[in-house]
Amino acid sequence: MSDRIIVCDVAPRDGIQNEKIMLTSAQKLELIGHLAAAGISWIEVASFASPKWVPQMADAEVVFRAASKIPGIRPIVLVLNDRGYERAVKAGARYIRLVVAATDTMNQKNANALPEATMASYRPIFERAARDGVELTGTIATSFGCPFEGAVEPDRVIALASRFIEGGAAEVDFADTVGMAVPPQIERMLGRARREFSDVRLGIHLHNTRNVGLANAFAAVRGGADVIDASTGGAGGCPFAPRATGNIPMDDLIFMLEGMGIETGVDLDKLVETSHWFEGLLEHALPAMLPKAGPCWKSPPPLA
Repeated sequence: MSDRIIVCDVAPRDGIQNEKIMLTSAQKLELIGHLAAAGISWIEVASFASPKWVPQMADAEVVFRAASKIPGIRPIVLVLNDRGYERAVKAGARYIRLVVAATDTMNQKNANALPEATMASYRPIFERAARDGVELTGTIATSFGCPFEGAVEPDRVIALASRFIEGGAAEVDFADTVGMAVPPQIERMLGRARREFSDVRLGIHLHNTRNVGLANAFAAVRGGADVIDASTGGAGGCPFAPRATGNIPMDDLIFMLEGMGIETGVDLDKLVETSHWFEGLLEHALPAMLPKAGPCWKSPPPLA
């Protein structure tokens, strides 16, 4: 079990893409600035998706260019196809996540194609990224369960991960898109991936739809995850998946990790302030528990 975990805050992308209130570019940048001030350096700042399908991301270029000037952050963006890749690189992106869903139905909902067709469409991106100096992450949505097809075979997920790594991805993320996983699944998937892919970072992207998200994060730490995605306040949801709730709350995750003696570099008080501010911006309560209760210590307790 690592004594340090990279946390990636996806609130500026996944956290707002399902919101009815359309945030301005300035508001998104203020959120990113607050996260950076709290000590979060890996931030998913935008998605270069079609504004027709994800209108919250219509200003991706503006947000990315401004966010990339904030000192100390690694601005990460999401793309779904070669058009998105072209836009992202033209804007200056150097850390790009590609996404494929592990099931046919979910991938058709998300990308209007079967998974095999999506992976085939990524081949030119793999080649371009090597020339462009872009670091790729391959994210596999519905890695543990699909709202349309149910349980997902791990072999299918590992095969997609292998395709990303063969294409040159530096990281593979396993996404529990609608919160269907339980801790043993998370630990087994990461353990198998660690054995088969020893030279890449492994990430986990969790949603708290069925209230086991934080338990799954604990399992991810035990399973050897390098990166854990979370969203400040627990905001989020997938517009293509029914009943998809928010990501696991960054606030609650940091509290747990620091209490376990795992260094994150995050100022929890500043993060809680950000979470309260974010609630006001969105004009509704967020599910994170820590901002409601507050930390119970100023420094992590000693472990027995």
